[in-house]
Amino acid sequence: MMKQRTSGILLHPTSLPSDWGIGDLGPGAYDFIDFLCDAGQRIWQMLPLGPTGYGDSPYQSLSAFAGNPMIISPDLLLEEGLLTSGDIEKPAFSDDHVDFACVIPFKSELLKKAHDNFLADKPSNIAQRYSLFCTEHAHWLDDYCLFAAFKGFHQNGPWTSWPEELIRRSPEAISTWSEKLENEIEGHRFIQFLFFDQWEKLHRYANYQGIRIIGDIPLFVAHDSSDVWSNQKWFYLDKQGQPTFVAGVPPDYFSNTGQRWGNPLFNWEQLKNDGFSFWIKRVELLSFMFDFIRIDHFRGFASYWEIPADEETAMNGVWKKGPGSEIFHAIERDLGSDIPIIAEDLGVITEDVKQMLDELGFPGMAILQFGFEAVEDGINTSLFLPHNHHYNQVVYTGTHDNDTVRGWWNMQSEEVKDFTRRYLNTDGKIIHRDMIRTALSSVAALAIFPLQDLLGLGGEARMNLPGNSGGNWQWRFLDKDLYSDLVNDLLKMTQLYGRAGAVESNTETETE
Repeated sequence: MMKQRTSGILLHPTSLPSDWGIGDLGPGAYDFIDFLCDAGQRIWQMLPLGPTGYGDSPYQSLSAFAGNPMIISPDLLLEEGLLTSGDIEKPAFSDDHVDFACVIPFKSELLKKAHDNFLADKPSNIAQRYSLFCTEHAHWLDDYCLFAAFKGFHQNGPWTSWPEELIRRSPEAISTWSEKLENEIEGHRFIQFLFFDQWEKLHRYANYQGIRIIGDIPLFVAHDSSDVWSNQKWFYLDKQGQPTFVAGVPPDYFSNTGQRWGNPLFNWEQLKNDGFSFWIKRVELLSFMFDFIRIDHFRGFASYWEIPADEETAMNGVWKKGPGSEIFHAIERDLGSDIPIIAEDLGVITEDVKQMLDELGFPGMAILQFGFEAVEDGINTSLFLPHNHHYNQVVYTGTHDNDTVRGWWNMQSEEVKDFTRRYLNTDGKIIHRDMIRTALSSVAALAIFPLQDLLGLGGEARMNLPGNSGGNWQWRFLDKDLYSDLVNDLLKMTQLYGRAGAVESNTETETE
């Protein structure tokens, strides 16, 4: 995976500072890249960047391919002349969290104005890039724009609530509705162009500064998505398009009733008959967008938890065999073997998962919080403890699903705290720094920590609480939080443990 030791920070772009109620791909993102450089970091890890649906979760996207319009930067649209100050009537936004109910209608209207301004003028430099984008991304873009336009017309209701002829994708109905909603479809197409245009420039800048970006692929896709609507045969659905079985995990660390995610399950036989084309196209796009790809819930390729759709919890599911390594060999045949993949191998890890990881050689993950809390009667044999780490691994203080280190520490028993203090030779007063230092000192090739841990924030800054449908994905930080003493301290720790050098990936990027 990595040719040398390196480290970086986990931060979703929505958490960046901005004047628009939500972090975006504009000045705040460029400033964060500069911060990473100054602090000796070489990796920026993100969550999925797709358009979010109900609940605002990046893991429940309206498309496995499209970009999230909410992180398009108005500042950059102003610079390009696609917006003017007269186009903007900005409400009062919070600086420290995302109020999606306020942000979404505001930015949606702003993006519509940008499209109207483009149609009125059609500047040649933008028009040429737009035309090229539409051609290169047609394989997913056309269906997504139809889906988004139809969904908007039907008050954002799920596709299973649309007229029968649209649910069944009757060619005549698609043609009629496409003509009826031509302007809306074209608007969604242009918005996707804006996202990818801004993304490509940001990615190029990051690579020029020596920063590589880790993207994230959720294993499953949302039921209310263009992917399921456009390819219903690939999923276990009834005649009305509703899932017959859904995804989740059995009772685990996060919930004693398990997690019922509700995503429809893949019909892997159908996907195999189609040469795994959906996954090949998906990985192809993300390998263009990112330098490394983390696959969420990787163990589901070996076996996955199948929950009958009429069950309210995940308790009464069963394990089903997944496609195994065969799908990755198909990806390799089409795209080559040089796509760096990180496997999120957390949860119930059985022998078939271990064998698949060994065969493919993908690095797995070690979570320090999980390691230190696994104390029983003073004994801790967790493989996540630093002395059990290995080079082909990514060590995290915590992930987006964990509490912050400080929040976690405050909830631990005295037995866990005592073990942790003795293991780390610390008094625990700055436990977040102790854990970052431990991650940096690990033999694992890559060390990652959420920005919240670097800032020493408590549970109020948690990004996601699994099983809780409200109040997630909202945290943001302020420019003033990244002060110079913090940068210097992180740089010195990173240099001390030999992680401050450049990092290589499979991406070749222009530097002009």
